[in-house]
Amino acid sequence: MKRRHLLAALPVLATGVFGARIAKGAPLLKVGAALPDPPFEFMTKDGPAGFDIALMQRIAETLGREWQLVPYQGADFNGIFAGLDSGTYDCIASGATITPERQRIADFCAPYVVSGQSLVVDPGRHPGVHGIADLKGLVIGVQRGNTSQPVANKLVAEHRAARVRVYAYDEIEKALDDLSTGGCDAFMKLAPVTEWFVRDRPKLAVVETGITRERLGVCVRKGNTALRDAIDKAQASLMTDGTLPALIKQWLGKGATVPW
Repeated sequence: MKRRHLLAALPVLATGVFGARIAKGAPLLKVGAALPDPPFEFMTKDGPAGFDIALMQRIAETLGREWQLVPYQGADFNGIFAGLDSGTYDCIASGATITPERQRIADFCAPYVVSGQSLVVDPGRHPGVHGIADLKGLVIGVQRGNTSQPVANKLVAEHRAARVRVYAYDEIEKALDDLSTGGCDAFMKLAPVTEWFVRDRPKLAVVETGITRERLGVCVRKGNTALRDAIDKAQASLMTDGTLPALIKQWLGKGATVPW
């Protein structure tokens, strides 16, 4: 089922607590996320799951607040940040890389994980492609607004690839199908996501990781220092007690590490 159809069939908001003692009168913590983007966030028959979901549940618990998931349904990931100014959600936890451009429109908390872009191909079609050094004359697929897009554009500008095919954010399944049918020749995305998807696609393989080094984090509306500082403090405690490293290991695997 396509992402937009899946989300349309779900309640607009998914609410939950994680064994928390909710402080009396504490405001709801509304969390924006672009689904599906496993293993960061995705829906199951029992509700939302993934790294960002588990982390925000624990952060909300630490803050004594109930949390509420607000799915973002745009075709361009960069559009998710507008929801902070409109009040659609209080923060974004959606595998978002911290970039200078994004820091101009949102305030990021301390990074919660470090990861990097990876490359997926169908070795049956392109047995000689082992990484970005082998893309000359080939088409790279990326999601619109993803941090893989400027990386791929640079490869084309340097004549190290033929062109970039940009897919709507919800078309990752189509992009991966195209690797075998010829719609694109390689697909670029953060390593935890590509590793997750190829598990059920035996024709595909992640041939290179560590193409970039990216810091990911939660962000809040520009100027909302109170919430940013509160999340930073909660996140720091989860790092100290081992919860955050355990969540990274559980959900993101070898494609991500704790910040350093």
